Amino acid sequence: MVIVALVTTGAKVSAGEPGGQAKPSPDVWTLTGLERVLRDSPPGSNRRAVVRAARNEWESFQIALRSTVPLRIRDVVVGTLRGSSGTNLSGDHVYVFREHQFHITSGTFENKNFRAGWYPDALIPFRHPMTRERLASGRFRAVPFDLPANETHAFWIDLHVPRDATPGHYKGDVTIQVEGGPPLVVPVEIEVWDFVLPDRATMFTQFGSPAERMGRYYNDLVKKGVVAKLPDFGLIYEQCAQLTSDHRINSPPPPELIADRPREDGSFDLTPDQLAGLRRWADKYHLNALAVPAPQRRFKNPVTDRDRVHRWLRSWDRALESAGLGDRLVYTYLLDEPNSRSAYDLVRRWGRTIRESGCRVKVLVTEQPTSQNEAWGDLYGAVDIWVPLFFLFDPDAARARQLRGEQIWTYTALCQGKKPTPWWQTDFPLYHYRVPAWTAWRYEMKGLLYWGSMSFWYHCEDPWTEPVNYIHGRLSRPVSKRSIFIGEGMLVYAARDVGFDGAVPSMRLKVLRDGLEDFDYLALLDSRGLRDKALEIVLPVGGSWYEWAQEPSAYLTARERLAALILEGKSRK
Repeated sequence: MVIVALVTTGAKVSAGEPGGQAKPSPDVWTLTGLERVLRDSPPGSNRRAVVRAARNEWESFQIALRSTVPLRIRDVVVGTLRGSSGTNLSGDHVYVFREHQFHITSGTFENKNFRAGWYPDALIPFRHPMTRERLASGRFRAVPFDLPANETHAFWIDLHVPRDATPGHYKGDVTIQVEGGPPLVVPVEIEVWDFVLPDRATMFTQFGSPAERMGRYYNDLVKKGVVAKLPDFGLIYEQCAQLTSDHRINSPPPPELIADRPREDGSFDLTPDQLAGLRRWADKYHLNALAVPAPQRRFKNPVTDRDRVHRWLRSWDRALESAGLGDRLVYTYLLDEPNSRSAYDLVRRWGRTIRESGCRVKVLVTEQPTSQNEAWGDLYGAVDIWVPLFFLFDPDAARARQLRGEQIWTYTALCQGKKPTPWWQTDFPLYHYRVPAWTAWRYEMKGLLYWGSMSFWYHCEDPWTEPVNYIHGRLSRPVSKRSIFIGEGMLVYAARDVGFDGAVPSMRLKVLRDGLEDFDYLALLDSRGLRDKALEIVLPVGGSWYEWAQEPSAYLTARERLAALILEGKSRK
C-alpha cells in the first residue's frame, strides 16, 4: 500500500550565482504506484511518500521532476530507513528505476478516452537485478539522465519488506543528485504492518516465461549481425524466473527439467538431476503450480493410445512426488481457445482420456463453461480448469462447475468484448492491471492467465521506441485497415538494451504484482472466516468485470481497510 501524504510546499529557491538573481529549483513531487505522469503533466503537490506494507511484500512509489531549465541527474540514492524501535531497513531491499517513455499518437482501437502523449512504461534499472552491480553500458541508462526543460520525467522506487522485518514506523530520504546544483531530498515514511504474506502466491498464474521467446529474439540479432553469438540461456531463464517470482507469477522451469522420454509403453522416468533441478526451481521461485506438456504432443490418438497415455500421466504423478512437489497444482494446458467443432471434439477426446486415468494432472482449457455453439455440444467431463475471457465470464455457469469441484480462472487477450473490461494495453489506466485480482476473488476464481510469455516483441522493429507492438488482422490488408494494440502480450522489455541479457519489468507488471498481493490479503481474510466482511470492501472496487473503481485512490483505501481487518483479527487471537 502506498499512500502519498498531501504535504504542499511552495517552490524552493536557491541562491544562484553571487550577485545574480535567485534561481528557482526544479519541481519534485511524489506519486503512488497507480498513477502515470506524461511528459506534459504539470507539477504535483505531494512532497513526501508514505508507504504501508505487510512483511514479505513489495510496494512502490514514484518521484517526478520538472524544471524550467535543463538538468543533469547524476544519481538517485535511497538512504537507510531507520525504525522507531531501533531496527533499520537497508538499501539492499530497495530497487530504483528510471521510467522510459513512449510517444503514443494513436491509442489502442477500443480506448475511447485516449489522449496522445509520452507514456512511461518500461523501467530502466540502476543495477543488475541478480548481481546488484551498477549498469554502465547499454543503449539506455538510468543515470546520468539529462532532464530537458519543461518536461516531466519520473523514477520508480520499489521496496521489498523482509519477512523478518520488525513491525513499526521507519523514516528515511531519497536523494536526487543534480550536477552543478544542490541535492533534492524527498522524505519517505514506511509503516510495516504486523502480518506476513506467504512466499507462494495464493493465486495461480499461467503467463509463461519471458525466456521462452528469447531464442527467436537472439537468433534474429545474430542473423542481423547485432551480436556475434547466442548468450547463455540458462542464465536468462534464471533471471526471468527471479523477475516473475518477484512479481508473484509462476516461473515455468527450463524445458530440459521437464523433458520426458516415453518408453514404448508410454511410461518414463525423469533423471535424478531433473528431479533435483525441479525441486530447486520450485522452492527457489515459489511455484504454486506446474504445467506439464499436453499429451497430444506425445501420442497420436487418445483412443488407440489410451493405455500408453495413462502410463505417461501416472509417470508425471510419480516424478513430481519424487521431486517433493506433491502439494503443487499440476495441469496441462490442453488447448488454447477451441473455436470450432473439431477443436471441441479434440478437447472432449483428450480431456476425458486424461481424467479417466485418475492422475493428478488437471485439464486446463481457455474456454468458458457455456458452449460457443450448441451444435458443437459442451465440454463437461473433459475440463478441470475453465479459463474464460474477462468479458465472457458467466457467474451462474461458473458456479455450477465450481460446485462440481472444478476451478475457474480467467484471462484477457486483445480487447474485443461488447462491453469494456479492464483491458491490458499501455494506453489504459494502470489500475486496469490491479482490479482483475479483486474481481476474480469476488467470484472465487483461482487463477489468472495471459498469453505471449510476456515478451511478444515481434510486430515492430524496436519495442523500446515503437509503442505499437501488436497489429491484429489479415496480414494482406494494409496496416491502416487493421487494429493496433499498444503493449499487447508484452509486460517486459529486452534487457540487452540496458546492459544485460534477460528482461526488465514494465510499470504495468508492477501494478499486476500489487493486484496479486491484494489477492493474498483477501485469501488471508477468507481463511479466517472473514469473507463477508472482505466482500463489503471488494464490491465497490471490483464488483464485476464491467464495473470497477475508476480512481486509483479507491484501491489504496480499500487495501488499507483489508489490512485493518487482518490486524484486527490477529489481535483477537
